[in-house]
Amino acid sequence: MTPSEQPLIGIVGQLVEADRPYLKLANSYADAVLRAGGLPVAVPPTGGPADLERLCERLDGLLFSGGDDFDTERLGLGPTHACAEPVPGRKQDLDVALARHALAAELPVLGVCYGMQLLALVEGGRLFQHLPEDRPGSQEHGGGRRHAVIATPGTKLAAAWGLERAEVISRHHQAISEVGSDWIVSARDEEGLMEAIERQDHPFAVGVQWHPELSAPGGADDRLLRAFVEAANRARSARRMVAAGASGGF
Repeated sequence: MTPSEQPLIGIVGQLVEADRPYLKLANSYADAVLRAGGLPVAVPPTGGPADLERLCERLDGLLFSGGDDFDTERLGLGPTHACAEPVPGRKQDLDVALARHALAAELPVLGVCYGMQLLALVEGGRLFQHLPEDRPGSQEHGGGRRHAVIATPGTKLAAAWGLERAEVISRHHQAISEVGSDWIVSARDEEGLMEAIERQDHPFAVGVQWHPELSAPGGADDRLLRAFVEAANRARSARRMVAAGASGGF
């Protein structure tokens, strides 16, 4: 695949509030997308609804990166836990709007950690705000902990991995407790905690609670990222065919 043929993958970064607010985005996300065959571009948390809609029209795929926590009160999901460190309010609002736009437009989407939680929450999901407090006795998931995850047979995740079980790297204390009716659970840890979700009626809308961009190259998570980029490439080709048909091309 030549550079001009690589699908354009937007990566949504974090907003750091300061005198001059700025975008924060780890290079590991871009490195992982490049390795998978995509062309990464950073998406700053700015703009309005019309800008987000145009962005979804230009991109071939969208990756929501990890981040801090959710202001659940802002989402109408009750008080925010005292241990939560919510992202800036305008960042959360933009993420919610962008996720809804992307899902409605059937843009291939991959949500990582905070990004997985975002995809679930915008379509009826609910949240464990602080582990293990909200799930007594569960294992620790923060600080780059490595643990096993078991894929659900027949899911996009299982097909991409080519494995039933893999070791992943986790850096979180919040997790999804429930998903909406459009979503299924595509992986759990050994204690039953939701570790991945996906929409069956969508070309590629997958969320993973762990950090695939931190996994060693050549493993199951590289195959997941390749599946995401391949879905973005198919979306790109389909859009070009529609544009060619509209202009009378062949």
